[in-house]
Amino acid sequence: MQAKTISRFDWTPSPVLPAARVSFAGVGYDEMVQRARTLAPSIAARAEECERLRRLPEDTERALHEAGLFRIVQPARVGGAELDVGIFVDVCAEIARVCPSTAWNIGNLASHHWMLGYFPPETQAELWDVSPDVLIATSLAFPAGSGRKVDGGYEISGRWPLSSGVDNSDWNMLGFTLRERDDGPPVDLRFALLHRSQYEIIDNWHAVGLCGTGSKDVATRALFVPDHHSISAWTFNGKPHAGSAVNPTPLFRLPMFSLGPFVLSGVMLGCAQGAYEAVVGVARKRNTTGTGQPVNANPTVQIKVAEASARVDNAEIIMRRACEHAMAVARSGRESELADKVRYRRDAFFSVRMCLEAVDILMGIAGSSGIYTKSIVPRLFRDAHAANAHQMFSTDTQGQIYGQYALATPGPPPLM
Repeated sequence: MQAKTISRFDWTPSPVLPAARVSFAGVGYDEMVQRARTLAPSIAARAEECERLRRLPEDTERALHEAGLFRIVQPARVGGAELDVGIFVDVCAEIARVCPSTAWNIGNLASHHWMLGYFPPETQAELWDVSPDVLIATSLAFPAGSGRKVDGGYEISGRWPLSSGVDNSDWNMLGFTLRERDDGPPVDLRFALLHRSQYEIIDNWHAVGLCGTGSKDVATRALFVPDHHSISAWTFNGKPHAGSAVNPTPLFRLPMFSLGPFVLSGVMLGCAQGAYEAVVGVARKRNTTGTGQPVNANPTVQIKVAEASARVDNAEIIMRRACEHAMAVARSGRESELADKVRYRRDAFFSVRMCLEAVDILMGIAGSSGIYTKSIVPRLFRDAHAANAHQMFSTDTQGQIYGQYALATPGPPPLM
């Protein structure tokens, strides 16, 4: 594709974005969760359409803009709600009970306002001065892109997978590996901020779960990216950064990559909560097809309900505890220690695993009634397994990070 350089303010926002500027500064945590809860029935009604389109329907996107759910962690100075990081868990869980694909896009696209707040002030202004509602996609697959330093910026090429919400977004943050020469070792992992006219969207998202997330590949070749449109991934480690000059508040002092899993862990929590409500609600009234006996009188079912419930409740406690601890550290003026960071990652994968186990237990209780597409249970089952495939939830990857730290095993420092 033809490389294109974007200059300041020479882009036109998507017509789906609100024309009027609305400020959500001052909208409280509980109020924002209630807004998500209020939207859930209409999002549930469009869940099948979302899966069929393989992206967010325009009506859903508009409703999310109007409610401010994309701007839950955007700086208050530009009209964002700038709420504590735990808002991702609570908002995404509310929506994931009825449509995990929509919740996945809320978490992803909202978090990129947070990421943009770590970029240089001029870069933040370049997007938010045009529209504070602008949507930004990402791909964290650093090995998928390669770059080299050139005068005034970087030249990058690559094909990046799993760029969720890309169809709805005007911009994208693409991770790439910086090398001094093509066959040389990596010298940095960086993000490049690209306008949608600078990359190709490859329509290859045909998935068994999270079908409506639009997590397509994107590609570009030999593209020049100016310095202020690129940032090192190590910038998000909780230390002062270029964006600190305009965003000095606790939210923007958090170690973002350590807490990154909690941007999406609420999707898994919502899958488990929704499955519990659906399966247990039916089981109270259902008789087995084989014996005709009430399902709710079966001791095995009763025990499994208890096991699933304990997993769901404790997963929520663990997620909330990690987010609240991180905010308390940031408010104290301290920087998070490595011990905190690896524990956040450990708690994320473990709580997500409990949610997945709960969904699997509940699917077993649902029996044959859980295989019909008119039921929400199959969608929650498929979407939970698809979400669990994210690298941030990998027991092997994230568990190893904590284990290496706990056992004082030598090795390169994890990106957090």
